[in-house]
Amino acid sequence: MAGRRLKLAMAGGGEGAFIGGVHRMAAALDGDWQLVAGAFSSDPARNRRTGEQLGLDPARVYDTLDALLADERARPEGDRIDAVAIVTPNHLHAPMAIAALDAGFPVFSEKPMAMNLAEAQAIAEAARASGRLYALAFTYSGYPMVEEARARVARGDFGRVRLVHVEYVQGWLSSPLDREGNKQAEWRTDPARAGLGGALGDIGTHAFQLAEHVSGLTVEALSADVTTHVAGRMLDDDVNVLLRFAEGARGTLRATQVAAGEENGLRIRIHGEKGGLEWSQMEPNTLTLRWLDRPAEIVRAGGPGLSPTTLPRLRTPSGHPEGYIEAFGNLYRAVAGSLRDDAPKGGALGEAEWFPGLESGLRTMAFVEAVLESAQSDEKWTAFPALAD
Repeated sequence: MAGRRLKLAMAGGGEGAFIGGVHRMAAALDGDWQLVAGAFSSDPARNRRTGEQLGLDPARVYDTLDALLADERARPEGDRIDAVAIVTPNHLHAPMAIAALDAGFPVFSEKPMAMNLAEAQAIAEAARASGRLYALAFTYSGYPMVEEARARVARGDFGRVRLVHVEYVQGWLSSPLDREGNKQAEWRTDPARAGLGGALGDIGTHAFQLAEHVSGLTVEALSADVTTHVAGRMLDDDVNVLLRFAEGARGTLRATQVAAGEENGLRIRIHGEKGGLEWSQMEPNTLTLRWLDRPAEIVRAGGPGLSPTTLPRLRTPSGHPEGYIEAFGNLYRAVAGSLRDDAPKGGALGEAEWFPGLESGLRTMAFVEAVLESAQSDEKWTAFPALAD
């Protein structure tokens, strides 16, 4: 694969879909990927129109993923696809990922990993059996200043971590959009397509993955309150969780989509013995450091004093935005680098070729199930499920 653009196929993401366009922009950002094939929609006309709009060969716009996998597998090496991006609603993540892996193709899937932990474990088994790469679009771990935060915690700048607080606050579902024809709202609030959690699965998984990724700690128990505020809605729209980490730290996680007026308020704060940090997705170029014994510091993307592992994730000079598409692009670049290096698990944490994969997927699905178990229980604390290595 060295020395050439990698060929990408896409499942889902047809005309009018939000996340498919984001994936295509991110994959194209560094010139590592070329979209050559797709099964974009179960609607044949919409599927064809999407292929035409993207300038694809009509012979590689397939009616189904199964047809795509069979035809691409039969093509000679160098002509067939190198990976499949899955950008469908959640209920299709597991069957599509398993089919692609069984056919011998690496997978880059939208999150959450699956509808439940059992499906996620089936994906993991398929990935291990095939030896193929499996990546997940936990986009925020691709931001340069998220890596800077992770690196500073890991090297002990703040001493032993005591507190981890993460929140993901949105307001777009404050009204019943899911019953007013909004397609994005419809499937995200439908248990048959979204899975066990509403806000919990959609953005709570992002918050949880970010908390463990940046802190380097693992949750061992939690106590949760899960609420549905909008009458008639079938899944949660507001989640609040107390966290206990295996290493002794304590924390909180808040995920809501009914904070009216809020946009995309993902924020993490971590405090240790000597100081702490704060990062916000809506001000992504800035990392704020606060100290017990000296004035606060502002660290900026592209500015001085950044960690060596942050630098490969930067794309622009200081003062220019490093945003959502760029963070997504960092994950696509990491996946491409791992495929070219024949390293199915990706690079080590902090390396430019690191990306979220099986471990992040399994832990986030275990988190969803533990939160729901806790919310339905009279016990104060719910043990985090033990996962096999």
